[in-house]
Amino acid sequence: MTLSGLAPYLGIIEIILAVVMTVLVLIQSKGSNLGGFLGGSSDSGGSFRTRRGIEATIHRITIICAVLFFVNTVLAFLAWG
Repeated sequence: MTLSGLAPYLGIIEIILAVVMTVLVLIQSKGSNLGGFLGGSSDSGGSFRTRRGIEATIHRITIICAVLFFVNTVLAFLAWG
């Protein structure tokens, strides 16, 4: 089985997954100031809290997107290789 015919499509999928994953990570960031975004002090005081509702859904979608991105990267590497 050769993946060379799928190489252009895998590259396009890679770009789409990268943009989607970037947007999902930016949506999840808490705090309106830059310090909270970079891991500095924020309103939560550094404590952990449970994700509920839409936050949990976005978190799961981000994990799935990251796994798909990794698998697609490996397949694209093999196809272009």
